[in-house]
Amino acid sequence: MTSGAAGPGRSGPGPGLAAPAALASVANPANAANPAATATFAAITAAPVDGWALRCFMRRWATGVAVVTGMADRPVGCTVTAFTSVSLDPPLLLVCLGRGSRTRAAIAERPVFGVNVLSARQHAVAEAFAAADADRFRDVPFHVVHDVPVLDEALVAVVCAVRSAVPAGDHDLLLGAPLWYRDGVGPIAPPLLHYAGGLVRTASL
Repeated sequence: MTSGAAGPGRSGPGPGLAAPAALASVANPANAANPAATATFAAITAAPVDGWALRCFMRRWATGVAVVTGMADRPVGCTVTAFTSVSLDPPLLLVCLGRGSRTRAAIAERPVFGVNVLSARQHAVAEAFAAADADRFRDVPFHVVHDVPVLDEALVAVVCAVRSAVPAGDHDLLLGAPLWYRDGVGPIAPPLLHYAGGLVRTASL
């Protein structure tokens, strides 16, 4: 799919792309008779979106918090918020890991990983696995399934085999097929959330 960028002898959007003024009218028909509103919309849509702007945008998106784990010469893991299901048939999950992380390097060597969804009571666990400390598993009980550490107190946990890895900027997208799954034990506990750049404890849902 091409971007529709203007070439020699052309100006404005490519085929199938509306000009900013037309988009402003579609978004709000009243703007068609309001040149100032149309000009403002055009200025906003023309502004470049850099990494900082994207981070500001994503701060308004609430997500759950998980710890992705793997095994090197010892257990490794990191806190993530970029995690989602992709397909139910066949079952597939996706996680996003920084390319330079120890966890990513371990999974590259042993292509299997765990995803441990954290509860609101595990604020300290999320912070520990986001810190620079090499021994992130200190005081965190876990057991090993399919050669992957699984956190005992996680809300739910799944172990996946890597099906593919896709480079994306400074991160890699890992597509995993579940090998093992553990549901929560006892009453459903509220999850830990990430919002506006920080961790949020939810009292209830």
